[in-house]
This record gives sequence, structure tokens and C-alpha cells, in this order.
Amino acid sequence: MNKQVLVGADQLPAIGGKLLRGKRFAILTNPTGVDSRFRSTIDLCKEIEGAELAACFACEHGLRNEKQAGVLFEDEIDPEYGIPVYSLYGTNRKPTAEMLRDIDVVIFDIQDLGIRFYTYLTTLIYTMQACAENKVALIVLDRPNPLGGNRIEGGILQERFFSMVGLWKMPVMTGMTIGEFARLVNGQMEVSCDLQVVPLEGWNRSMEFTDTGLPWIMPSPNMPTIDTVRVYAGNCVFEGTNVSEGRGTTKPFEMVGAPWLKHNKLCDAMNDMKLPGVWFQPVTFSPSFKKHTGVLCNGVMTYVTDRTQFQSTETGLRLLHQIMTMHPDDFQWVGSEDGNLFIDILTGSDIVRTTLHEPGALEAIIANWRKDSAEWEQTRKPYLLYEETGATVNG
Repeated sequence: MNKQVLVGADQLPAIGGKLLRGKRFAILTNPTGVDSRFRSTIDLCKEIEGAELAACFACEHGLRNEKQAGVLFEDEIDPEYGIPVYSLYGTNRKPTAEMLRDIDVVIFDIQDLGIRFYTYLTTLIYTMQACAENKVALIVLDRPNPLGGNRIEGGILQERFFSMVGLWKMPVMTGMTIGEFARLVNGQMEVSCDLQVVPLEGWNRSMEFTDTGLPWIMPSPNMPTIDTVRVYAGNCVFEGTNVSEGRGTTKPFEMVGAPWLKHNKLCDAMNDMKLPGVWFQPVTFSPSFKKHTGVLCNGVMTYVTDRTQFQSTETGLRLLHQIMTMHPDDFQWVGSEDGNLFIDILTGSDIVRTTLHEPGALEAIIANWRKDSAEWEQTRKPYLLYEETGATVNG
């Protein structure tokens, strides 16, 4: 039987008055902002006596996850709550001084994936910077890392490739909760903000989301299940290619493909590698939007057969390398952001794009990623809140 973990939002009714009495405050959230009984964090905030919820902030996908990936939007008045909703995924990516005027506290409550290019981490960093600059306190209501607190993978993002899909020197998979990550950023920022993390209760680092007893509420339109999360860190790299990453299907990121892909041969080659915890199965699909819309694609379905052994980023890189090798005339890099090709900002450097086709490069990249991950494991230690046993440390 799954253990019931309590999230930071569960503590709001008990501690909200103490933390927020006499304050005007704002909340940055989306539909994942609920307690373990499905009660909205916004509603919980409005019930706090002696405090005023003055505004909401919305990041990518909107306050109610009504917008697809990459869709920009501007400020509005929320029709249900009658308060401003400030967009952090439009003209502004960072709260402005005007947005924070007369705001004493910002509450952050969003289910993250613990994966670098999921933009909620970047929004958190921008919010922390704005709070520090404008002397506004920040309260992070902690939530579990869906893949547990020990899984660290991928290379460290180089500053040259900072963007909305990565704004800190960190690997692809952080091995931290959102609250722990906030503590690390605050400890490394030149000017820290007034940060408080409301911790989880009953969570330990070995727990995946399925072990928590908590409801999985889609943190974005293309993250429907924990199965998607498990492969996202590796298969998201296909966003930087002309291979569909499965958007526009019911299995985004679990399926990748293209009309020209020799998927049967590809699956045989991948399965012959006997990679840990994974099986590749040929599929066909026709995306309803994004790449290859309405076109039949030959694809590969990534099945995680052992979640403890599966290495998402390395598996995704090996799949990418195999597709490049088998289809040299069809495969292409596509997309750019902030003057860099999209594959570079996803992988954190230009090494994958410029060297992966060379003999020996695949294993060299993986070795460097493992080194970076080992260094991050030590870097993050002072900021951790939870042990393997569920005890709270560094409170």
C-alpha cells in the first residue's frame, strides 16, 4: 500500500496565519497546486484569515494548464477570483517591480519534474531573483521529485547556453525536490532572497511519485503520466531534431518517430544493446499537431521495464546516435532559441551536435556526463532537506 505523503500545501491551513497574517501576498501556481485532498492552494490561500491574496502569477501553460507548450500569453484578470494574473510566459519572464509593488510575500506551489529543461525551474529562479531585488519574501511549498531524490543524470549546463529551458549550472536531472533546489539557488545567488521552504512530511529520497499516495495531476499538457516523466529527460532531445518527440499523440516522449524512420531495424539495434531497464517496440502514429502533423510516422516506443536500472539521458542519447547513424541523409537538427540551436540548449553544450557523429564520441560524452553528475551530487548535499529514511535534515 502506498504511503500518504503530505505536501507543503497540506500545512497551509495550520501555518498560513502565522506566516501571512497582515500581509498582502501573491501565489505562483497551476493545477498541480493542490493538497493531498485535492483542495486548490489558491482556495486555501483565500481562506487564510488576516491576509490578502492580491494576485496570481502564471508560468508556461497558464494558470489552469490551458495552453500548449511554447504558447505565449499576457496578463489578465482571473474570472473566478477577480484578481490580476501576471504572466511570466509572455512579454515578461521575470516578475517586475510593478507586479511586486505592495506585495509582501510570494508563494510558489507547482509540481516540478526535477528535470532541467522543464521551464518551471527557470521560472522559480527568475522569481527568486525578483524577490531578492524587490525585498519580497518567498515561500516555497515543497513537493516530491517524481523520480525520487537520488536520480542525477546528464551534463552540467554551460552558461553560454542559458535560456528558458535552463538557467542554472546543473545537470539534466537534479535529484532534488523543488524546495531543495530553491535552497541551492538561494545559496549560490549573489544576493539571496528571504526564502522559506515548507517541507514535505513522510517523504524520503527513495520514493518515486507512485510510492507517495498523492494524486498525479498533469503538470503540463504533454506530461500525462509518471511513465512520461521517466523517459522525458532522455527523449526530450528529439525536440532539437526533425524526429517527432511524440507531441500530438497520447504518448508524448514515450514515442518518437518520423516518416522515413526504419523503425523495425532501429528497435532491433537498440534491443541488441541490452541497455538496462528498457525495451524498444516498433509503433506507427500520426501526430495531430507539431512535427509531421497528419503524416504517418514510423516510430519507437520506449518501455521502461525496470525503473531502478533505467538511465533516461544515456538511453535517449544512444537512441539519437543510432537514428543519426542509420539515417544520415534524412536526419537534421532543427530549431533555435536565443541564438543557439535548440539541441545545444537542451543538452547544455554544443558537444552533442558537433561531435556525436565522430567515432568514440558517444562513449566520451556519456563519460563526461557521469563525471558532471557525480560532481553535482556533492554540490547539492548542503541544501538537502530529506534523508533516505524520511527524516528531515538541515531544517
